[in-house]
Amino acid sequence: MAKGVKISGIGYYVPEKVLDNAYFEKIVDTTDEWIVTRTGIKERRMAAPEQASSDLSILASKMALEDAKMKPEQIDYVIHHSATPDMIYPACACLIQNALGIKNAATLDTSAGCTGYIYALSVAYSYIKSGMYKNILVTAGDCLTRVTDYEDRGTCVLFGDGACAMILTESDEDKFKSFYLKGNGEFSDFIYQPSPGSRLPASHEVVDKRLHYLKMNGQNTFKLAVNMMRESIEKAIEIASVKPEDIDWIIPHQANMRIIDSVAKFLKAPEEKVVKTVQKYGNTSATTLGIALAEYVKEGKIKKGDLVLFAAFGAGATWGATIFEY
Repeated sequence: MAKGVKISGIGYYVPEKVLDNAYFEKIVDTTDEWIVTRTGIKERRMAAPEQASSDLSILASKMALEDAKMKPEQIDYVIHHSATPDMIYPACACLIQNALGIKNAATLDTSAGCTGYIYALSVAYSYIKSGMYKNILVTAGDCLTRVTDYEDRGTCVLFGDGACAMILTESDEDKFKSFYLKGNGEFSDFIYQPSPGSRLPASHEVVDKRLHYLKMNGQNTFKLAVNMMRESIEKAIEIASVKPEDIDWIIPHQANMRIIDSVAKFLKAPEEKVVKTVQKYGNTSATTLGIALAEYVKEGKIKKGDLVLFAAFGAGATWGATIFEY
């Protein structure tokens, strides 16, 4: 049985195409000032027409493999999370596995909204901790611009595309200090995409009514996100037996700058400890955490041995947090 779990490699990818606020001023009734004041977002990325969620994740995974100095055949499990998979089936994990040349590995897709990366990491952690697997590639990739209604000014300015990847391996020392996960289907109508699915299959009527796009109750989502992320952080800190001041880097889900600031205020954290990328990439669903981590590592800000907190809230509703030593 494995003694512990560590992070051996990380990677991320964001598409080249930039959608700035000036773009939205031309297509909906909004202004740069309105968007920045309410969300903090100035830019977001859009995948190329030929790119699907798995393509973004493959690029992020290649970076993670290189960072870990591992060969694809050393990976024995691929876990992928996406709110916008290439298709309902087969699982994107299978497509990623094949593209990377990962042989003889198990594959799994997870679904937990914007909290999904934490959920996927917890699954990988548990598998390695149990001794069933040794090296697991955890990826998240989303093309939220494909399910965004660009006639809805309340939601269209929020979302972007991106992907992240992390390789977890067995270790003598356990680098993950805690996980806290929770969900409540009572709030399932706060963020959802009505179609396509078995309840409302694709049809001309679905498209005419714009039911194939993401729907969100922004005000209710904001309030719940703030409260539940605070709960997640409090519980994760308690489980890890650490103090808030022991945490070197706080990475909240990058959905809205006001939510991020609320989390920082709750923790009484200094500005320099709070990671912010929402202004550049918008809300890229579960990938925001991994993108932020990998970017800050690449920039030399987050270093080996630093204690990092992930916290997120997403559709479901789901919420959770994890504390780990990078």
